[in-house]
Amino acid sequence: MGAMNASLITPERPRLSTHQKALSINLDPVRYGTFAEIGAGQEVARWFFKVGGAAGTISKSISAYDMTVSDAIYGRCQRYVSRERLERMLDYEHRLNVERLGASRGDTTAFFTFSNTVSALNFKGTNECHGWMGVRYQAFPGDADNQIILHVRMLDKENSLQQEALGIVGVNLLYAAFFLHHTPHLMLESLLDNLSTERIEVDMIDFSGIEFRRVDNRVMSLKLVQLGLSGAAMFGPKGEVLQPSEVLRKKPILVERGSFRPVTKVNIDMIQSAHRQFALEPEVKDEDIVELMEITMRNLLVAGDIDLRDFLARADLLATAGRTVLISDYFEYYRLAAYLGRYTNEPIAVTMGVSSLQDLFTEQYYSGLEGGILEAFGRLFTKNLRIYVYPLLDQATQELVTSENIPMPEELKNLYRHLLDRGRIRQLDNFDRSVLHIFSRDVLRRIKEQDPSWEDMVPPEIAATIKTRRFFGWKEPA
Repeated sequence: MGAMNASLITPERPRLSTHQKALSINLDPVRYGTFAEIGAGQEVARWFFKVGGAAGTISKSISAYDMTVSDAIYGRCQRYVSRERLERMLDYEHRLNVERLGASRGDTTAFFTFSNTVSALNFKGTNECHGWMGVRYQAFPGDADNQIILHVRMLDKENSLQQEALGIVGVNLLYAAFFLHHTPHLMLESLLDNLSTERIEVDMIDFSGIEFRRVDNRVMSLKLVQLGLSGAAMFGPKGEVLQPSEVLRKKPILVERGSFRPVTKVNIDMIQSAHRQFALEPEVKDEDIVELMEITMRNLLVAGDIDLRDFLARADLLATAGRTVLISDYFEYYRLAAYLGRYTNEPIAVTMGVSSLQDLFTEQYYSGLEGGILEAFGRLFTKNLRIYVYPLLDQATQELVTSENIPMPEELKNLYRHLLDRGRIRQLDNFDRSVLHIFSRDVLRRIKEQDPSWEDMVPPEIAATIKTRRFFGWKEPA
């Protein structure tokens, strides 16, 4: 990703330097709390000491850098840099603040705790550079708690630059929490003030608490990608935001891309058929497979602007189907493969229909690459990746179009045959032929035309949700 587009910075808020933000917090007589930072030094707290006036803001600053010391304070965790560790830090330090200071100054003070646990670039340059960061705070004295947790990937090539960027993000997070909490979309936008997406990526954010009771974290995940703060975001079937590396780490991954507008029996059969075949691969453990239903930003922006009601309808239906959703800005499959390859060395599988396979071999999509389609496919298939092809039923002839008889441009037939022979493209043969006549756009049309036959084209639980929630313009038949 390139630097954040300046056009995304709206005129609704002033652009302040990191120094100005830290000083604004220090000069606010209401804010008072703890900084607890593990790894990468005291980079956030340092800003508040540096700008002056910290005595009115900081009750305590602690750096439990040694793992044994950290475990003694916060309890043992499976992973040193993890959400579990961060939440234990927030729990412990925030409780101490309220217990120790609540009686003496709770009527006039809004307490907060800022924490992070970070792995910056080590001296060998071999580690994953990432971290968890969060703030638990009262918006007003005596108020119920709010919490914001985010996960960052640090992209600078030097340790000192990563630490600098981390400090800036931390100040941005605190300023947003204290002064922009009534406008969550501006909070997101402000996280990379005085930085760029070439230095920091925010791939997960989770809002909770009384001030954010109307915030849908799925929409916030979408906004991360829309604003360019991350190339992808993920949430689970309960609407919970997920951190991709914690879901995908060292797992075999199966992806189905689609519009899911709505989820149909074909969508479900495609992922299930691919899963069954993927699980038969000798290097794949069935119980470890992570399934993702992916929606690209290009799909969501097909009408020019994102319709949040439409997006949430799709998300709710995928949740009804028990699916994990990936929102990505990786229209090109080779970019999606590179993204997934960050997190796993296990096999990756993508399942797609015949029409999508034909699109994959459309050379114009790769005009931006010097090596064109050959370079794109070189990137796509460098990892242990394979494509499972779901057949198309020709409505005129009732014949199946498969990976074996799919029409291909003459100049690409040898390339296609090579990938087929090498097993990089494989035909699914365990599909349900009775659902091959179903297309999402046809289902959508029937819903809008009040044609009840659409109900047989989607799983029963999906039909019930569409009718209960009146998705996609569904109306009670006259």
